[in-house]
Amino acid sequence: MPKEAQSTQQFVDVKEIRDGAVILKNGSLRKVLLVSGINFELKSEEEQNIILYAYQSFLNSLDFSAQFVVHSRRMNIADYLDKLRNRGDQETNELLKNQISEYVEFIRSFVESNEIMSKTFFVVVPYDSFTVPKGGKKLLGFLGFGGKQGGTLEKTFEQKMIQLNQRTDQVTNGLIQVGLRVIPLNDEELIELFYNLYNPESTEKKDLKIAEQ
Repeated sequence: MPKEAQSTQQFVDVKEIRDGAVILKNGSLRKVLLVSGINFELKSEEEQNIILYAYQSFLNSLDFSAQFVVHSRRMNIADYLDKLRNRGDQETNELLKNQISEYVEFIRSFVESNEIMSKTFFVVVPYDSFTVPKGGKKLLGFLGFGGKQGGTLEKTFEQKMIQLNQRTDQVTNGLIQVGLRVIPLNDEELIELFYNLYNPESTEKKDLKIAEQ
């Protein structure tokens, strides 16, 4: 493996991605939820109060920490412009062909001269492993929590996933009550997300989108 890749990976705390969960090097798990947005300013005062109350109730219901992330990046319209150019190449009407060409150039120059940003909203749901400090195993064994008779401290992956999925369901239901749409990212989408985060200058393979209703 190239030295550059090794030096980069040591700063990434992700061990693997499996069953829709991010597994960290310390054994902790994370679920990432893609969440829709609300144009709060366009709501009436009554609607705003309902949303605020629902969101407050949701936060108060959590007995674990959760991370709310807003990912902003410059909008990538390369695929859109390529489709327009292909449409222009297939157009037999010269007038329409010229209009498509002018439109493509207008959009390209406009995006280049203006910071057109796209925002994506995520909620990260955690499940942290219980770690025993040095010297703590003897004490826990003395108290009956370690060794063969006391069972194992380290939960299996399946047990961790059950706990994580319960938390994810709680967060999902709470956000739905606020009026948001929530989609948990699968393995492929998680890999794509981390690739885009660590390669901001690269062209994204595709956009992560909330499923259409």
